[in-house]
Amino acid sequence: MSDETGTPDTSAGSSDGTAQGGGPRPEPLRFFGTTWVNHDNGYAARRVGVAVGSLAAAVASCLVLRLAYEGLQIADTGSFVTVLIIAMFAICSALAFRNTWEGFDKRHDPQRQASLRGLLAIGFVGSLLACFLRSLTEAPGEKLHREEYEKAREEYDRRTSRRTGNPSKKKRRR
Repeated sequence: MSDETGTPDTSAGSSDGTAQGGGPRPEPLRFFGTTWVNHDNGYAARRVGVAVGSLAAAVASCLVLRLAYEGLQIADTGSFVTVLIIAMFAICSALAFRNTWEGFDKRHDPQRQASLRGLLAIGFVGSLLACFLRSLTEAPGEKLHREEYEKAREEYDRRTSRRTGNPSKKKRRR
């Protein structure tokens, strides 16, 4: 995993090692490991845990933001600052939701992710909600990893498939 961008250095299905029986190995997902491949070893329980955990974290985050809002009211900063703060969190959360949701279907550009890090940190509630909604149907990121893994498997199988018969005994055409 790249320290700078938080994205994996290799894609799913990378053949930097071999799996049992040879071929590319599936890339592990956070909280799921490689259970997403066959939906085994507590995959359903993990999905429920991720859904409940991300929703609970989003609710707790909203409560913290509510306390921050009340702090602004107590400080009597004025309506302009209050509206500005609320708009900032709403816009950043919407952008973080969209960015996180798109990240489940395609890999992001590492430079773009690094430049959006601050915005995504402010909009953390949107990212948590995107994770919650995706975990209702699949492990977050499973679709992308499955596509990459299956493509790598097909390429590996195509490269290692053997021809039938001995080519030196082939009948020659005249």
